[in-house]
Amino acid sequence: MSRNFELPAGEDAVLRCSHFPAQGEARSVIVIAHGYKGFKDWGMFPYTAQALSDEHEVISFNFSHAGIGEDLQNFTELDKFARNTYQREIKDMEILLSYLSQHHRFGSLPLFLLGHSRGGGDSLLYALDHPAEIAGVISWNGITSLDLFTEQQKSEMREKGRTHVLNGRTGQQMPLDAIIIEDLEQQAERYQIVERMKQASFPVVLIQGSEDGEHLRRGSEQLTRLRPDIEWVQIPGGNHTFGTVHPFAGTTPQLEQAISATREFINRVLAE
Repeated sequence: MSRNFELPAGEDAVLRCSHFPAQGEARSVIVIAHGYKGFKDWGMFPYTAQALSDEHEVISFNFSHAGIGEDLQNFTELDKFARNTYQREIKDMEILLSYLSQHHRFGSLPLFLLGHSRGGGDSLLYALDHPAEIAGVISWNGITSLDLFTEQQKSEMREKGRTHVLNGRTGQQMPLDAIIIEDLEQQAERYQIVERMKQASFPVVLIQGSEDGEHLRRGSEQLTRLRPDIEWVQIPGGNHTFGTVHPFAGTTPQLEQAISATREFINRVLAE
């Protein structure tokens, strides 16, 4: 069973977290970062966290400005979503990982970041900024380019101060404020993940469905071409969520393969 806890993240920001305690002796800590328009209790994440807690302490969390507040299932904080920059997300991870490093249960264990989609990009970026803290990064259908916005959205942000993105599942038009594009432009060099990864040496695995978005698969191909040591595990028939849905309707063969590949990567890193 998981235990929920909250961490203050400045101003009116809160990190809502779930801890899935290791069922045996813990070999590492795994922190799961959700993606764009995602949240820690979406579909496959609680199942995945529970599965990986057989040998690991697992923490999942909601980014403070992901749009999910006290109601853990619905987007009720769209004003925060509108201001959710990568800088904000990295700060959230710094707050959470600093807390874990000071906690006797977690601080002595190797730390792995498991990020899905945008959370995969966040995890790579965090590891590039803090390489000494991280044992490895596991990117599930992860992004390598942080610019997720259409040209129309970007020009509306610049000209009108706000644009919107549709949440296909809920039908909500979710606002995006100009601060998001400003963050991308001001931090452009820092956010060049592929370029920065050339110089990085921390272990990475890319776990990706064969049916994931073409632009995401292109990014993985580019990254593995530059860093041949990065394993690219391709899951046959897997889409962006490995065939799972929200509300969770049960596991899929593709999700089980992603979990197995995650375990294999961690075992390999810990054995080195």
